[in-house]
Amino acid sequence: MRPGVTLYFIRHGETDWNAEQRYQGQHDIPLNDRGREQARRNGEALRGVLTDVLRFDYVASPLERTRETMRIVREALGLTMDGVRFDDRLREMSYGHWEGQLASELPRLDPQGVAARAADAWNWQPRGGESYEDLAARVGDWLRSVDRDTIVASHGGVSRVLRHLAAGVDRREVPRLAVPQDRIIVIRDGRLDWL
Repeated sequence: MRPGVTLYFIRHGETDWNAEQRYQGQHDIPLNDRGREQARRNGEALRGVLTDVLRFDYVASPLERTRETMRIVREALGLTMDGVRFDDRLREMSYGHWEGQLASELPRLDPQGVAARAADAWNWQPRGGESYEDLAARVGDWLRSVDRDTIVASHGGVSRVLRHLAAGVDRREVPRLAVPQDRIIVIRDGRLDWL
């Protein structure tokens, strides 16, 4: 990310799988009503602080929940979806064989995976999925391409590694970082703020 560029990061609103604490990863799950309200809140928060919404680049993960979040945010800003770009590098981390599983069931279904993740969450990789290290590589590739102020709608895992890459958060802390769906992370010159 070029110095002086501001990034507004919005995690998609809640889905039913989020509410159930079910790993969704790259499954294409839509927002629920609460998620739509969260997206609306985030759009209104942006409207309250931005003076020229047309000067921003708008980019999102191509998954339905982030597309819908971006659409709702842009509606709050008085914009259509014209000009929004979708980037596969912003997809959620793939949880492989964990996708679709309830977090509460994993200790029974995959005790070895749960133990391995607890021992080294940054490098642990579910069968058929990605590690945080893998996710950081593709998000880092995207981040290096950001050359103007940008509003992005993406996912919790992306939010976590972005804070590591752009603001220097220790990678050992990354898996434990909060990923609220009703707040916006503002990153500029290595500094993190919340909106």
